Amino acid sequence: MTGQHRIVVLGAGYAGLAAARRLARTARDAHITVVDARATFVERVRLHQYGAGQSIPAWDLRELLEPKRIHFVRAWVQGIDTEHKQVILDGAPDLEYDALIYALGSTNDPAGVQGVAEYAYSVATPDDSEWLRNGIATGRIVVVGGGATGIELAAELAESRPDSRVVLLGSDEPASWLSTRARDHVRRALERLGVEIRSDAKVIEVTPEGVRLADGSVVEAAATVWTAGFGVPELARRAGFAVDGHGRVLTDETLRSVSHPDVYVAGDAAVIAGPGGRELRMACATALPIGKYAADAVVARLAGRAPRELRFRYFFQCISLGRRDGVIQFLHADDSPGRTVLTGRTAAWFKEQIVRGAAGAARP
Repeated sequence: MTGQHRIVVLGAGYAGLAAARRLARTARDAHITVVDARATFVERVRLHQYGAGQSIPAWDLRELLEPKRIHFVRAWVQGIDTEHKQVILDGAPDLEYDALIYALGSTNDPAGVQGVAEYAYSVATPDDSEWLRNGIATGRIVVVGGGATGIELAAELAESRPDSRVVLLGSDEPASWLSTRARDHVRRALERLGVEIRSDAKVIEVTPEGVRLADGSVVEAAATVWTAGFGVPELARRAGFAVDGHGRVLTDETLRSVSHPDVYVAGDAAVIAGPGGRELRMACATALPIGKYAADAVVARLAGRAPRELRFRYFFQCISLGRRDGVIQFLHADDSPGRTVLTGRTAAWFKEQIVRGAAGAARP
């Protein structure tokens, strides 16, 4: 590689920062630029804590990146001109690239449900969590979605706001994808915190007064929080990348866009084949190693080498249940739940160490 190579990383979340950190170590002759609309790195896996009113750490991106020879540009990405290899920015000069790592992450997904965008809170981004934190009031809080985000938020709200009544709505049992032992502990912990669980509820509309269910009933709420899925920015689709039905970029076995081989994709915005034929899920456990691999693939190809084979597996999944409880589900190689499960304070401590380690792994 020579100093002529310009590598641009779009997004300063877990995947983007992991990629930039690896590039700073392995592409010493390249010019590396990270672009993000925010000035700070906030741990996304703590946004449920922030939305519930707690303090969480944040790091100035310029202070993190510039000492490592990584140029930081704070700007919104307006478009990507793939023909001329340029990133079009709002509030900063356009950037030319020889290789692009697309790591813009995910956002809240209303899933086509009427009223979500207008009346529901979210914890998908720091701004969403700020809105929830400042806008939520005492009274019944309805959390829609029985996935990990919904479970963690419901527990955090119930623990942090004992004067509020928290209801968790979902079409399936909370943590239904985990083992029976883990799933049972999640239910017991939520019930201990006073969370009302409804696992037969399909929300078809969000209104200022609450949510309307498919059976015609209405659940009244002082605030509704939508956690039933994540979407991705439309930027990749607008740029002409090959994407799936959700707008995620289709990638080859080395994380290159199948339609634009000078663009590598990491994190939530990518469709990546994983163990057992399953797609890799949205998680910092995915973003960190995938970000590093994308950087390695870029460096290898710019040096005229073939990238190494991507080897990936999950070892466990962590779910917090407030600050003093949690579940750690150990996993088989195909990402299915194994027999080993940690619960209680041990699990809460374990997850806290994982979260701290993830933040340290992302920060250059």
